[in-house]
Parts: sequence; structure tokens; C-alpha cells
Amino acid sequence: MPTTTPSLLTAVRPWGGEPVDIVLADGSIQEIRPAGAVAPAPEDDILDGRGLLALPGFVNAHAHVDKSWWGRPWVPYGGEGGTQGRIAHERAEREGLGIPSADGAERVLREMLRHGTTAVRSHVDVDLGVGLDGIAAVREAERTLDGAVEVSIVAFPQDGVIRRPGVLDLLDRAAGEGVTAIGGLDPCAIDRDPVAQLDGLFAIAERHGCGIDIHLHSGGDLGAFEYELIIDRTRRSGLTGMVNVAHGFALGQLPSARQEALLGEFAELGISWTTVAPVRSAPLPWVRMRELGIPVGLGTDGIRDLWSPYGDGDLLRVALDFARVHGVRYDEDFAEVLHLATDRAAGFVGWPVAGLEAGAPADIVLIDAQNPADAIVRGPARENVLSGGALVVVHGELLL
Repeated sequence: MPTTTPSLLTAVRPWGGEPVDIVLADGSIQEIRPAGAVAPAPEDDILDGRGLLALPGFVNAHAHVDKSWWGRPWVPYGGEGGTQGRIAHERAEREGLGIPSADGAERVLREMLRHGTTAVRSHVDVDLGVGLDGIAAVREAERTLDGAVEVSIVAFPQDGVIRRPGVLDLLDRAAGEGVTAIGGLDPCAIDRDPVAQLDGLFAIAERHGCGIDIHLHSGGDLGAFEYELIIDRTRRSGLTGMVNVAHGFALGQLPSARQEALLGEFAELGISWTTVAPVRSAPLPWVRMRELGIPVGLGTDGIRDLWSPYGDGDLLRVALDFARVHGVRYDEDFAEVLHLATDRAAGFVGWPVAGLEAGAPADIVLIDAQNPADAIVRGPARENVLSGGALVVVHGELLL
């Protein structure tokens, strides 16, 4: 971690408001006061914010940092389409690209940090080919960065659960070794045995006290059926507030009455939602989800991997996609989108508090933009990024 740790950040504009000075100590925000209200002490190490827009550090609520070939020579997209085709292609090609590896995970985490992301919830493949090696690689990458990016790990059975005997045992081992959550994948379309997959996942989560974060790609009625199964098991298991649906494309496709009924149950059980805002997906009822207190987080998904050549680790790009998919026009709604990518996503990485307020981590991003809307639409470089109070990015370039 760099040794530059300012004790005072001056003349910044949180969320585009009036300029303030922010007092930093011990990796946290200690105080926020009007700019120039108190003269700095001689011993203060000052970072001049120059009137820049200040945002909390970005929280990537859905990533796959073990899969990326970022920083390597370009890899042409190949294999067959569809989830099954992508799984087969990845399994055939990943070893030749050195996936997973600590170096690969570190490269993509560094790029995320350069764009202002200081915390990541990453799904990491757990299967019969790599075992738990991917988890070890991501943890090593996190240690190498010495806390600049905090990684919350989901043990993810990308190749299926029930159809691959032995995967439940791997997930159980991962849960016993302290992952944040265990994942699941399309219990109807992949395993074709939703009862067995969900029973197995919930049994592990109950035994170890970890969460569940399940990829659901099915649309329409099949997707809604999977939601109903998850709601039932969440209620019976007592895992309130510990279950997340990733993608969940069906939600935006359902008739309003059925959608509203499901949202009420999600809210009751604390079931959260993460989206990567694919441009052709149906809009989520995100305003209603906010009204009901359903946590929603934004993520990058995979970044330059064997599933897709797209992605660069910049959550502002994802925020722009989300805004476009949901028809955002008004400044206040753009600000709400950025909250999804920052402070309101704190729970996805286990933080009790985040944001630009006293007591929050000193994870701060400075951007040359007028306001959140301007930042999302233009996507300017991050002028400065502080992680835990340490200056890690200057003029868009990493210091570590």
C-alpha cells in the first residue's frame, strides 16, 4: 500500500454539492466541515481536491475476477453460444491461458482500482477441474494489493451442482473455509433438478452460516418459478437477509401484479439483487425495489474472459448502461444510480456503513465532473482514488 495518506482532503464537492473539507484518520472519515471553516494544522498532510466531484469508492457487487485474461494478448472469442456452450468453451481453454491464477486476478483488480473500485464481491469458480484453486488465487491477489481492494468471495459452481457429483462437497469445503457465500446456477436449465440444487445449497448455508448468491438467467414463468422456490427455502431456512439473486432476468418480464407480489416477499425476506445491466434485458422495477428496501447492486460480471471480450472494470460504464436500460433522464435519478454503485452496495461486501460521512471507510473517488449525471454520461478518468485513506490513484494512474 502506498505511504501517501493525507489527513485532510480540501475543497471537494460530495455528490456535486458545496465544497467541503474532509478530515481523515486511521483509514476512516473522521469529520466533514465546510471548506476553509477551520485552518489546517501544521502537521496536516493535505490533498487539494480542487473543487472536484467526490464520490464514495465504488463497490462492484457482481464480478468474476478469477476468469479474466486482462493484460494478456488479445484472445479471440470462440466456442458455441448459450450458457452450456460458454461453459464447455471455458473448460476447454482456460488452462492454456493460465486461468485461474493470482497474477490474472491481480491484474483485473488493479484495473478496477484504477477506475475507483475499492471493494468487490467476486464469484470464483469451484468445480471438479480446479477444485478450490481459484479461491486461493484470488485471496493471494488480494493480499498482494495489501488491502487496496477488499474482495468478498462467492464460491461459484459454474459447471453445475447436482449434475456434477462432488461439487456440493467442494462448496461445503469452501463454506467451511470462510467464503462470504456459496453460489448456484440456473437450477432448472442447468441441473434440471431445482429441488435438489436448492436443497443442497441451503443445507450448506445453514450448516456454515454463509450466504447464497445464485445466478438465474431463465426468463418469464420459468424464472418466476425459480424465485418462488428460493423464497420458500429462504423462509423455511431462516436465512433472512442472506440470499442474493444475480441477473434474475425474468423479474422485468413479469406482469405487474405477479411482479409486485414477488417484490413483497423479497422485501420481507431480505432477498437482494445484483445486475450487470445488459443492454437487451428487460428493465428492473428498481424504483419500486428502492421503495421496498430491497438492496440492488451493480457489477461488471466477467471482464475480457472466455465468456465475452467486453469489459474494462469501470463501474461508471455499468452505471451508464443501467441508466440507458431504465430510461434515466433526470439528475436525481442519475444520482440514485450512482448510489447503487457506491454506498448503497456496502452490504454486498459486508460493510456496515459506507459513503461520504463520518465513520465510513476513507474510500473516496475524485472526478472532474459537475455532478453524478455528468460523471455517468461522460465517464471521465478518476483524478484521485483513496482507499482506506491512502492515495492509490493520481490523474487516472495507479501509484502501487
